[in-house]
Amino acid sequence: MATISMQMPVRPVVPFGALLRAWRQRRRRSQLDLALDAEVSQRHLSFVESGRAAPSREMILRLAEQLDVPLRERNTLLLAAGYAPLYAERPLDDPSMQAARGMVDQILRAHMPHPALAIDRHWHMVAANAGIAPLLLGVEDAARRQRPSPARSPSPYAGHRLLWSSAARSRCSASSRPRRRIQSSRP
Repeated sequence: MATISMQMPVRPVVPFGALLRAWRQRRRRSQLDLALDAEVSQRHLSFVESGRAAPSREMILRLAEQLDVPLRERNTLLLAAGYAPLYAERPLDDPSMQAARGMVDQILRAHMPHPALAIDRHWHMVAANAGIAPLLLGVEDAARRQRPSPARSPSPYAGHRLLWSSAARSRCSASSRPRRRIQSSRP
């Protein structure tokens, strides 16, 4: 029997109303506009945002749907309002994600011989094609020297945070050295 873990990151407690207001402002929606689309009164929405009224689980989901809030953040809204999370989070190598992983691998193969990689929301590389290897040469990263914990990161690429700015800087400075030599050797 497969079990689904509901892994939620530990976050500071933020009131539901503040989170809802932040999402509404991020989507550039007025209270009246959102209230009309969610079929609630503007006054009630104002009370929910200010904390004077507690929303029902259904109202939270309806408002999140109207604001096009990602599922992971809908769980955060539900938790902030005191409800249990509704949406499970699964790693890419979970058996139920086999079709998605197959598509990611197919896209990475289609980019060959050009480098391509897939990253997660924390900028950890979760998959890459063989074309990425030359770009990783010389990249110093403390995570590469550490032994990954299989319990913590089942992906062979998990935990590898690439220092793209330093890698790019070293590549650019290496390619500009011959130009500097040529310019300095001219009379």
